Amino acid sequence: MEQKTFDREAMRIRIDYNNMMQETLGARGLTKDELLALPLETAVQAMKTKRGSMKWRELPHNQDEIVKEIEAVAKDVRERFDNFVVLGIGGSALGPIAVQQALSHLHYNDLPKEKRNGPRLYVEDNVDPERMNALLDVIDVNKTCFNVITKSGSTSETMSQLLIVTDILHKALGEDISTHLIATTDHEKGNLIKIAKRENLTTFYVPDGVGGRFSELCPVGLVAAAVCGIDIRALLAGAAYMDELTQNENVFENPAYLMAALQVAAMKRGANIHVLMPYADSLKYIADWYAQLWAESLGKRVGNDGTEIYAGQTPVKSLGVTDQHSQVQLYTEGPFDKVVTFLSVDKYRKTMPIPEGYLDIPDVSFLCGHTQNELIAAEEAATEYAIMKSGHLNYAIRMPEVNAFTVGELLYLFEVQTAFAGELLSLNAFDQPGVEEGKKATYALLGKPGFAEKKAELDAAPAKLDAYIVK
Repeated sequence: MEQKTFDREAMRIRIDYNNMMQETLGARGLTKDELLALPLETAVQAMKTKRGSMKWRELPHNQDEIVKEIEAVAKDVRERFDNFVVLGIGGSALGPIAVQQALSHLHYNDLPKEKRNGPRLYVEDNVDPERMNALLDVIDVNKTCFNVITKSGSTSETMSQLLIVTDILHKALGEDISTHLIATTDHEKGNLIKIAKRENLTTFYVPDGVGGRFSELCPVGLVAAAVCGIDIRALLAGAAYMDELTQNENVFENPAYLMAALQVAAMKRGANIHVLMPYADSLKYIADWYAQLWAESLGKRVGNDGTEIYAGQTPVKSLGVTDQHSQVQLYTEGPFDKVVTFLSVDKYRKTMPIPEGYLDIPDVSFLCGHTQNELIAAEEAATEYAIMKSGHLNYAIRMPEVNAFTVGELLYLFEVQTAFAGELLSLNAFDQPGVEEGKKATYALLGKPGFAEKKAELDAAPAKLDAYIVK
């Protein structure tokens, strides 16, 4: 697979936060004193002290051998299969979806085989029974490789998918299904590693200390990307470059620390909603991936000292220009409870000219001779202006272009932003006790051994009143 080199400085992501500050926004803008009032130095020192425990921060630097293994397996998959199916949920699915959308053809699966870089990719990130049936209607399992991803091996949704798939594969292939199934899991703990050994599966490992939402830059995300012909070395190189940039201890020169400080200062103003609005279809699912990262990391009932804080900022997924016609009315004239983050692209990978036509209709003909590239850039600039003019907080992340290097930068930028925001809010950004509570309740309802007490708790919950059910 050909790897491309990038001019790091030319590909550097920029942050424009003029529209967050009083000098531009007026009285509703933040002041530098508000930012300086945050526990910046404490958070900076905590990031240094805790770096060793943030194993995801080493992923751009310590995977040379793993990348070679992934590339070899990916080459084999591309040669032998028509379809590649990821079985997973949460971070095991959102990252692969986001990177595939960003770096492959926008209609990748619809391209004929000779125009694709690899097999068709499907990511099955839900347990809606109609969804699995629909997948089986469009794939031939004999020509499909599956990649099951769960670190714990106890994720009910993923393991239900695995049970269905292994049953189908055994019926189609017999005893040996190892040619059609790859596992990505913990190297020694959990149920999936037991199954992987029993079935003699090719297995990749989620490194210790790397949680699901921080796992896209390890085999969790790299395998699917490599199978589809994405340059995973460039992805990691971009992340490594952003790691350098985010080690700057000056918060106002560190893009991730600065973005975290802006968001936390805005939260203290009551801006408890964060809208991420990319102006590129290729980046649409980056917003989905980010929503999990931001919500699951920062939505916490208790802080580091054990006191109840009910922290967090609700992420909202938006897409420019599409959601200018559905959401921007709210962002310009609604409550001052949001920060809008624009994600823009300087140079698109294609140019689409707008030809001449209907010259007698001025409301149409003014577009003639321009390009859709100019149009989307103008619409973004206009939306930034309208939101700024109305006094609502917003800032922009500007990418020179969308490629494997800049996407690696972006993913790592958001991860460090999230970790630093956790330090500013004095909470643990790496656990998810609220998610665990829902998992335990699911186990109890389905009769998993060891959850009788939780089942009794559920049975004792207040009965629903007919008075509050409309029939």
